[in-house]
Amino acid sequence: MASPGSRKYDVFLGSFRWEDTCKNYVDHLYKALSDKLISTYKDDQTLPLGNSIVPSLLNAIEESQIAVVVFSEDYADSFWRLDELVHIMKCRDERGLMVIPIFYKVSPSDVRKLKGNFGRAFAKRKGDNSTKEELWKTAIVEACNIQGWEPSHIANGDEAAGIKSIVDIIFEKLCRSNSDVDEDHVGMGTRLQSLKSLLDIGSGGVHMVGIWGVGGSGKTTLAYSAYQKFSHQFQVHCFIGHIREESERHNLIKLQERVLSTLLKKDVNVQTLEGQHKIRSSLSLSQVLIVLDDVDDDTQIDALAGSHEWFGDGSRIVITTRDKRLLHRHMIRKISHASLLSHDEATLLFNRHAVQKDKAPIKDYDTLSQRVVSYADGLPLALKVLGSLLRDKDEKEWMSALEKMKKIPNPTITETLKISYYGLKPNEREIFLDIACFYRGYPVDHAMEILDACEFYPHIGIKVLKEKALITISDGRFKMHKLVQEMGHYIVRGQHPKNPEKHSRVWKDEEIVEMCFFTDSARENNEIEAIRFNGCSSGFSKLVSNMKNLRLLLVHAIEGAHNYSNQDVEGPSFLSNELQYVSYAHYPGSPFPADFHPTKLVVLKLQHTLQKELWKGYKLLPTLKVLHVEHAENLVRTPDFGGLPCLEKLSLIGCCNLEEIHPSLGNCNSLTRLDLSNCQLEDGKIPGEVGELLNLTELNLSGNNFLRLPFSFLQLTQLKLLNISCCAKLFELPEIPSSVTTFVGSE
Repeated sequence: MASPGSRKYDVFLGSFRWEDTCKNYVDHLYKALSDKLISTYKDDQTLPLGNSIVPSLLNAIEESQIAVVVFSEDYADSFWRLDELVHIMKCRDERGLMVIPIFYKVSPSDVRKLKGNFGRAFAKRKGDNSTKEELWKTAIVEACNIQGWEPSHIANGDEAAGIKSIVDIIFEKLCRSNSDVDEDHVGMGTRLQSLKSLLDIGSGGVHMVGIWGVGGSGKTTLAYSAYQKFSHQFQVHCFIGHIREESERHNLIKLQERVLSTLLKKDVNVQTLEGQHKIRSSLSLSQVLIVLDDVDDDTQIDALAGSHEWFGDGSRIVITTRDKRLLHRHMIRKISHASLLSHDEATLLFNRHAVQKDKAPIKDYDTLSQRVVSYADGLPLALKVLGSLLRDKDEKEWMSALEKMKKIPNPTITETLKISYYGLKPNEREIFLDIACFYRGYPVDHAMEILDACEFYPHIGIKVLKEKALITISDGRFKMHKLVQEMGHYIVRGQHPKNPEKHSRVWKDEEIVEMCFFTDSARENNEIEAIRFNGCSSGFSKLVSNMKNLRLLLVHAIEGAHNYSNQDVEGPSFLSNELQYVSYAHYPGSPFPADFHPTKLVVLKLQHTLQKELWKGYKLLPTLKVLHVEHAENLVRTPDFGGLPCLEKLSLIGCCNLEEIHPSLGNCNSLTRLDLSNCQLEDGKIPGEVGELLNLTELNLSGNNFLRLPFSFLQLTQLKLLNISCCAKLFELPEIPSSVTTFVGSE
């Protein structure tokens, strides 16, 4: 049990370094407190020379919630103990320290009145220091006036049973003092209440409950708060932390021994293969609370809580994890999501860590702190780390730190978040990095088309990323926490954060522009595999020409890009044959390079291309499924479609100067969608071979100038959607096949 607030210890147990009559009793009491996971300070080191109490002990007393003072017959035989008692009673008066006296084989009356063996031990100190003597007497009397325990009067004098009773009472006192957990953990009240309803403590059966969320979101804090608050309601209980790390460092047998030893209050050794049986046979009749923190593998649950039948009626097993799939595979349906903090909660948490109590905040603190709160975006770990980092900094240091955060992420935060990345398979890592660099905020359908073209099998991988809390989908768009995205950027930059030429992905426009001007045009680049550019630069074509392993090329239109034609007339002299997806706005006027044979290309999209023709002659693109050309006002002829056997979607939209559509279009047997809208096509410009596209399901001929069509719709027996609206010169409405379910035409 961790102490709340600024308290470091739950219990301070008076130091007993010298041999005396109650040493064994104190040792047993300390072990019982530790077994109950009560954080206890007990200094067993040798007493230093001299009669003065050391500062570390004074600090330990001040940092504790409860001080347990065990009086024995020879307690007063030590200056050390008497000085310690004086400080304990001082902290009781000034700091609200709870003091619990235990009278071991000595009566409270003898201690208060300094009689018997206790009085004789104290008498040895008389005359040594008259000033301290009065302080000692006052402290002894005040301690004896507090209701305490006499072990001889508890549990019929059974020492072990008496210690258990005392520890249980101490535990209950701590639970009561910690009952308002929200006082110390911001936002914990409502989250704990939600978890409590899932636990349904007091009802029958064995329930397993998951706590799931991204790294640093407060899963462990929530689980431990619940453990503090509810563990006293169970016969036995344990909190097993750092399971992922412990599994890597040791093995599952060690964790099984840890669970059994904690719950059974004795050392338990487990042999290979017997751990599961031992847990079941030892705990099947006990009402237990077990918290398994930071679980990342099925084998860990199998080894430690493999079945409901292992535990007695009323038991509760709480599992924290970053991987929702793990919970689902073990049929754990009750899951509490460790949600991020609201803006107000985040501000409060940051202030607790950033503001020094006895010092005025820096100038413009409110404005500067809100910049940090916005950057942390509700992630508790980030708010704590950054708050502590800035706690003693002046205004200039704050400004410097804020600027640094934009370029260099905090390593503590990043390393915590990277744990989830390392848990991904290689293909899932690629999807994550692509989303982090390119698709945060993108429409899901658009991003999925790109990921699918890159052979990342995104329908599987996206589900994994969602269940590992690395992404969410909201309003049809990919969402990702800013710091998770920053972690992805950090991974991509790797060992060369200032050299984008060595990154696998490049997406910062300012870096790309700099590369256009300062990169050696003759030097090949085999590192960059994906690039997104929102802009125009006279050197971009040369830059792309050097990228030999490019799989993804995204060039987006920007305001003023109509001037692009005057800057990059020639276009790239080389395009990677590894390309799988190309979306290019304002491609220069030259056709694609003659040696451009991208046999893996799946999608080619061109907006406002300046080309008159895309490529010359026949070009085999065996995997191309989508060819989309939009508002290509210079385009006069389409390519030969004979080398596109897998083409499924062809869009030629707004190509108003198009003079020729290659007749090989009729050989595209895989084509299901054809859009020739707003091309102002006249009679003779649409090939009759369109009538041979027997698998066509969607046909858009709107916005054209033909009088009649050179083919019959009746041949298109798979057609579902037909649009011939805004065809003002159409002489007569052709007969429409019965398969059409959606027809759009002008009145």
